[in-house]
Amino acid sequence: MLPSSGETTEITVAELAKLKAAGSSPMPAPLLVDCREPDEHAICKINGSVLIPFSTFTVNAEAALLDKSRTIIVYCHHGMRSQRATEFLRRKGYTESFSLVGGIDAWAAAVEPDMPRY
Repeated sequence: MLPSSGETTEITVAELAKLKAAGSSPMPAPLLVDCREPDEHAICKINGSVLIPFSTFTVNAEAALLDKSRTIIVYCHHGMRSQRATEFLRRKGYTESFSLVGGIDAWAAAVEPDMPRY
């Protein structure tokens, strides 16, 4: 279950793991957005995510993310860029956008320990 968008702009790796395990039931799966740069994305990524690099996020995000009502979870390496990207999305009307606490590094440590880390 996602936190209420009015309460927080963050989601934990445990909450995301539960969402991914549940699949699309009872609601559509959230869209995962990787806001790291292409060289970082080449090292590792969460399956099913789309890449919108932070360096071009304000220019490209709205064109790539057409459904403002869809739940979007943004991640980066440790959570700083994704928090800023999530704040940008919220200002643009994406009220169901969340930043992954601890980023892909926390995901690898807690959920996918075989994932390459950097």
